[in-house]
Amino acid sequence: MGPDARPATLLSAPVRDVFGSARKLRSLPVTVGYVKGPAWMSRLRKIWVLFRNPHASISFGPGTYLGPGFSLHMPYGGTFRVGRGVEFRRNFRAELGGPTSVIEIGDHSVFTYDVIIQCDTTITIGRHCTFGQSTILVDGNHRYKNPDRLLLEQGYDYRPLRIEDGATTMSKVTVINDIGERAVVGANAVVTRPVPAYSLALGVPARVADYFGPPEAERGSSSAVNSERSGPRG
Repeated sequence: MGPDARPATLLSAPVRDVFGSARKLRSLPVTVGYVKGPAWMSRLRKIWVLFRNPHASISFGPGTYLGPGFSLHMPYGGTFRVGRGVEFRRNFRAELGGPTSVIEIGDHSVFTYDVIIQCDTTITIGRHCTFGQSTILVDGNHRYKNPDRLLLEQGYDYRPLRIEDGATTMSKVTVINDIGERAVVGANAVVTRPVPAYSLALGVPARVADYFGPPEAERGSSSAVNSERSGPRG
């Protein structure tokens, strides 16, 4: 080893430290912006939601994430209960109409962007459900048949809503009836009739187009497919 080898070795550690610090500094915006920051802001949103609605029953399970624009409208109380690991992405909103209104959401369900839930009775969502962008879930329909009153003055017909485990809606779906376990609803559909488990439903109104579940459950789903294809009776 020559006489110049030792100084080069002594200088290498500080140089490595400088480059290591530079890499950490460059990665800091990503760490704060995409890892630590969202978790911190989610905690602050939970505090704000609970502070804003002391008259309501609200609970979030461990690991639940509230994205930017998360909003609960509960001026008259109600219950909003969320399981573990649920993800609410940007601009989720839930509106509960009164003290008896209840929304329950199971573990590890995901709400993508701009999802809206409107509830005056009960809406129950299972585990591992996924809701695409701009999906809306409602438990009632506007009455409209009285020609002497404006639509907004005619009230609603209500139907408690249930979404079973593993159900998925694609983008821009309107849900006003139940969706079965692991069922998939295609984009832009309007669910006015129950969607059976392990079925693909498409269109306006949504109709069963395919079945992909276990054979023992196929008989009931096939009846639903035939009923949808035959259409309403006169």
